[in-house]
Amino acid sequence: MSGKRSFEVVGEDGLRIDRYLAERMPEVSRSYLQKVIKDGGVLLLGKPVKANYRVCFGDVIEVELPEAVEPETRPEQMELNILYEDEDLLFVNKPKGMVVHPSAGHATGTLVNGLLYHCRGELSGINGVLRPGIVHRIDRDTTGVLVVCKNDRAHLCVAEQLKEHSITRRYRAVVCGNVKEDAGTVDAPIGRHPVDRKRMAVVSRGGKRAVTHYRVLERFGKYTYVECELETGRTHQIRVHMGSIGFPLLGDEVYGRGRNPFGVEGQVLHAMVLGVRHPGTGEYLEVEAPIPGYFLEVLERLRTDGSRTK
Repeated sequence: MSGKRSFEVVGEDGLRIDRYLAERMPEVSRSYLQKVIKDGGVLLLGKPVKANYRVCFGDVIEVELPEAVEPETRPEQMELNILYEDEDLLFVNKPKGMVVHPSAGHATGTLVNGLLYHCRGELSGINGVLRPGIVHRIDRDTTGVLVVCKNDRAHLCVAEQLKEHSITRRYRAVVCGNVKEDAGTVDAPIGRHPVDRKRMAVVSRGGKRAVTHYRVLERFGKYTYVECELETGRTHQIRVHMGSIGFPLLGDEVYGRGRNPFGVEGQVLHAMVLGVRHPGTGEYLEVEAPIPGYFLEVLERLRTDGSRTK
């Protein structure tokens, strides 16, 4: 979505300009806003602001998003597992190992490449040429359901629901350790790791509120099968939160114990249920992605090795 917009700073005094704009414009990704700032598209008193500028009470910030251009990412014919599709939305079941959108080292073979071919260009352009239609993501090694927006109206509607935390997102996971409580909630802010900036972490300062609700489905002694429901949607939220309370995800090489006896690559995590208010009808729409084969094989091994407990 292109055009000019302006915002007056009221209660956000001291926030970095990119974070301030990301909160005011949830339909636009923060990385894209950072690029707009770098290219001189964000003005204060008629002059471009620097990337490290912190807003002050009374500032009037002007933002000019560039005109949408044809995506440089090439469409690729691939087999996509479409769970639901209409003129506004598409729900797809992402397989393990697939990257959602092009990035450094992943120019082809991404979900976006496949969507460009499948949708013939009918994708929202709010998040720029590299992420058409994408309003949220799941990690490369996480499987499950994603919603894709086919037009800007749908994108704005779903983005607003994400901001309001009104979207239903339920995941299934296998974690290391025996979770004794039948259910619980992790309410801990998440931000960049203070030392390793490629990782996220529970932080005491500078993070965003993050809430994960979990409940135990089955116990297997050294492992536990859980359902996690997101109240918020921070980067790597389930992986960070479950690791922070001593129950890292099985196979998680970044936040967990890495290698596992099941030969699984990456975390055992599946986005099973996604529910949104439909941007066209206003009715609640919920889509479920079946648990993938690799996940079922892990559960079967756990159930038959004699370690299952109540």
